[in-house]
Amino acid sequence: MKVKISSILFFLLISVSVFAQIPALERVEPSFWWVGMNNPKLQLVVHGNQIASREVSLNYEGVKLVKINRVENPNYLFLDLEINSGTTPGKFEIAFTKKNAKKLSYSYELKARDKSPNRILGVTNKDFVYLIMPDRFANGDKKNDIVKGMEETSLNRDSMYYRHGGDIQGIINHLDYLQELGVTTLWLNPVLENNQPKTSYHGYAVTDNYKIDPRFGTNALYKKLVDDCHLKGMKVIKDLVHNYLGSEHWIIKDLPSKDWVHQWPTYTKSSFKDQVLFDPYAAASDKKQMTDGWFDHHMPDVNQNNEFVKNYFTQSHIWWIEYAGIDGFRLDTYAYNDPVYMAEWGKAIKAEYPRFTFFAETWVRGIPNQAFFTQGNTINRGFDTELPGVTDFQALWGINEALNGKPGWDGGVNTLYTTIASDFVYQDATRNVVFLDNHDLSRFYSVVGEDFNKYKSGIAWLLTTRGIPQLYYGTELLMKNFSNPDGLVRSDFKGGWAEDKVNMFKASGRTEKENEAFNFVKTLANYRKNNEVLQTGKLMQYVPENGIYVYFRYNADKTVMIIMNSNDKGEILTTSRFDERTAGFTQALNITSATKINSLKTLTIPAKTTLVLELQK
Repeated sequence: MKVKISSILFFLLISVSVFAQIPALERVEPSFWWVGMNNPKLQLVVHGNQIASREVSLNYEGVKLVKINRVENPNYLFLDLEINSGTTPGKFEIAFTKKNAKKLSYSYELKARDKSPNRILGVTNKDFVYLIMPDRFANGDKKNDIVKGMEETSLNRDSMYYRHGGDIQGIINHLDYLQELGVTTLWLNPVLENNQPKTSYHGYAVTDNYKIDPRFGTNALYKKLVDDCHLKGMKVIKDLVHNYLGSEHWIIKDLPSKDWVHQWPTYTKSSFKDQVLFDPYAAASDKKQMTDGWFDHHMPDVNQNNEFVKNYFTQSHIWWIEYAGIDGFRLDTYAYNDPVYMAEWGKAIKAEYPRFTFFAETWVRGIPNQAFFTQGNTINRGFDTELPGVTDFQALWGINEALNGKPGWDGGVNTLYTTIASDFVYQDATRNVVFLDNHDLSRFYSVVGEDFNKYKSGIAWLLTTRGIPQLYYGTELLMKNFSNPDGLVRSDFKGGWAEDKVNMFKASGRTEKENEAFNFVKTLANYRKNNEVLQTGKLMQYVPENGIYVYFRYNADKTVMIIMNSNDKGEILTTSRFDERTAGFTQALNITSATKINSLKTLTIPAKTTLVLELQK
């Protein structure tokens, strides 16, 4: 169902129609909070039929009701609370009273914080991230495949548009597989409730900011996933959407005020042109359409200049960090957000959780375009965005050209070299996330024409270059297809469903080539996991010559030499040019084949192959 928004009146009619349908006290968000937070301020959203006509009171030592905010829609109150640092955990009553009406009350709880040392750790270049689309990974609980009362109750694994039944329990059931592969961090596409009538499986049209979609599990099960990962020495990244909500979100169906979302005389889509944000000659109208235009009919664009909107989003994100103990955020569609709010948001998250990290999707073309969004005001943007890192699309374009393009002055591997050479525009490029594919892009194995040597070369680059490597589920098993449409790159992981005839979670369920691919990733990922030289080691690269790109990762303990031959024929490389890094070394260990190389004077590199060599004396 497409929701076409034509005017402000449309939203007002929705609000009026809902008055009689909601309970007198429908919800309070966040439903509970914690004592001892860095920021003592808390804003509660109270939703109920004509709730604004009531007075509010509470009595709990250390908690002060600072202000009662009333907005256009009488179904809302926004309560500003202040919680002193010494407040004791406990419950207290918030009373909503009105003359000649029955008193309403809500029992609010302030919990003690969990200060365990193994939670909220942050994700860094020491990690290896594995991206999972939960609906398509594994079905661990068939009882939640269809949930009565939700907008979409279809279940059809033969359709790329319907839900398939994958869930959080399915991921928990396969943590050992991921650990064997060498994964240190899980990034799940959004798992919050998406009570949309169509294509709700992908998770990006959120309809409840504080609730895991029941078809994936429960809040408690999500927390269990995080806890189980932490027990295994793994981390969890939560995928966030700041820019819009699903059209079926309870707050969209009964807007607090007209300016909660960006209103247009007729439906207006974003131009998706990031250039207007930094173009010194851009028209104001172009900038407005880029940031205020809607992402799609069923994804209303929220107004991040509204203080209540800002508080609502920021507090929900802090709530999930504190509740589940997650380690990082991935920020969806970052470029379309209000930059001032996002900087404020970044400061708020960092102030509350100094170790916590986050990175953003910046799907743009051009190194300056990408660096524009990162923190440090490195390219004269005029303010600090507070954004540590981004999904490095420029490195993606670079590796694709290195593997598929023809060597030349500014093509082939030279494109990749130039991309990495431009890292000076970032405050710290090692905070960028490097990747070969994801849920929006064509599968990497298909991009390289199902050339197994190119595939291995790309994997070798991914796990040895600077930054935080991210692998899309199934890439380690040569899953393929082109993103036309997106659903084609969101296939089920074979073996994730009890009825599957093939189980690719087990070596016995994979073909010889699939096992070779899995073991190739496993070998490099675990080497990286156990050797800081590929995590935090310095990088030195050499100008490519004759289609061969050479770079080194090194620290005080180890030196690793990476040689990428992009040519269609084998090459013999004379290494004297690299004496600055090879001096003192006479031998090497080929990490992926575990074979010894007894002389470094010349090296034979097969066609379309990347060697990863640990240098030895």
